[in-house]
Amino acid sequence: MKRETLFLKMAVLLIGSPVLALCLFGVPRIASSDTSILGPELSFWRIPLIIGLYLTAFAFFVALYQAIKLLGLIDKNEAFSELSVRALTVIMTCAVIISIFYVAVLPLLYAVAEIEDAPGIIVIGLVILFASTVIAVFAAVLKKLFKHAIEIKSENDLTV
Repeated sequence: MKRETLFLKMAVLLIGSPVLALCLFGVPRIASSDTSILGPELSFWRIPLIIGLYLTAFAFFVALYQAIKLLGLIDKNEAFSELSVRALTVIMTCAVIISIFYVAVLPLLYAVAEIEDAPGIIVIGLVILFASTVIAVFAAVLKKLFKHAIEIKSENDLTV
C-alpha cells in the first residue's frame, strides 16, 4: 500500500509545482504595471485580482496538504477515522472557495478576452471552475462514505 500512496503523494506534489511556479512568476507579472496582461481599461482590477489569485492558491495548497495528510492516514491504516473526515471537509471547503472565486472572476476574464482577443482565457477559467466543483462534489461523497463506514465500524466494535 505504501508504494501506491507514495506514487499519489508524488503526483500531488507534481500537481502543486506548476501552481507554485505561477504564484512566483505569473502573478508578479500581472502586478507589474509595465508588463501586465491587463490593459489600461482594466488596470483598476489589478490588486483585487492579485489578492484573489493568491487566496485561491493558498486554498489550493491547503487542499494539497490535506490530500497528503489523508494519504498518510491511509498508510497508517487509519483511513476510516475522524481525521480523514476532517481532511475531506477541508478539501471540500477549499474547492468550494476556489469555485466561488472563479465564478466571480469570469466576467473579468471575459473582459480581458474581449480586449486581448483571446477566448482561451475564458476556457481556462471554466476548466478551473468545473475541476474544483468536481473535486468538491467528490470530496463530499467520500466524506459521506467515510462517515458511514465509521458508523458501521463503531457498531461492529460495540457488538464484539
